[in-house]
Amino acid sequence: MNGPAHVAVITLVAGRHRHLALQQAALSRGARPPDTYVVVTMDDPHAGALAARHSPAATVVPLDVPRPGRLPLAAARNAGARRALELGADVLVFLDVDCVPGPRSVARYSEAASDGRLLCGTVAYLPPPPPGGYRLTELADLAAPHPARPAPRPDQLLTAGDPDLFWSLSFALSASTWRAVGGFCEEYTGYGGEDTDFGRLAHRAGVDLCWLGGAPAYHQYHPVDDPPVRHLDDILRNGALFHSRWGRWPMEGWMHAFARLGLVRFDGESGHWKDARTPAGPSHRGGPGTRRRSG
Repeated sequence: MNGPAHVAVITLVAGRHRHLALQQAALSRGARPPDTYVVVTMDDPHAGALAARHSPAATVVPLDVPRPGRLPLAAARNAGARRALELGADVLVFLDVDCVPGPRSVARYSEAASDGRLLCGTVAYLPPPPPGGYRLTELADLAAPHPARPAPRPDQLLTAGDPDLFWSLSFALSASTWRAVGGFCEEYTGYGGEDTDFGRLAHRAGVDLCWLGGAPAYHQYHPVDDPPVRHLDDILRNGALFHSRWGRWPMEGWMHAFARLGLVRFDGESGHWKDARTPAGPSHRGGPGTRRRSG
């Protein structure tokens, strides 16, 4: 591309307004602030007002949630990308609203982005914030990168990554690469599966998953379930969709954890995962034998 790249940062919001505010503060103080900041608000008009107040350049894209409690994350990412492309973005950087970028993360993504690459920076899960909240200058000392993903040196780019390890917390790609992949499958709603599906779509399009050093994101603390029991229905539904598209089940580690809790069972004769909470719970086609992924 001729001249500096137009870089857009895209985030999705449904609550967690303090997390959004800290992300915005980090972006504004970074070595390379984004040219465009797209905030997709999912049934959350207050987040739109916050985005405009803290970052006047933010572009807010409101999105309805057709089914309460089932966030359309795939559709929201696609909507954010469409707006960023309309505004002339050459590089798309996606950050989960919980994720605070490091001082040079946007710059590193911009420098490393090229056609045919799907870039993932490291993500570190922060402990609960101290009194007064997190300090941006101290985040790097609070947590190490997630052990289930590669952690390249700050100057390193690891190519030929496993597409099944892609996660959507923090990633970037060129506009043409986004178009080649085709975006996220919007049949996924609620929790789980859409990012693993995107990794497979990228691989099918000949896009190389690359782990990028020097582009850290720090995931702000919030309580989680492990395994995520409250998302069981979403995971069963989205897992079945993934199986129908790719011939195997994702999120295998979670499925077996649910089985140990007596929440699901695998019917080897029919090849279905079944909801074990009721005798005649809904069945889901698929079977064991897939790679474990983290949510």
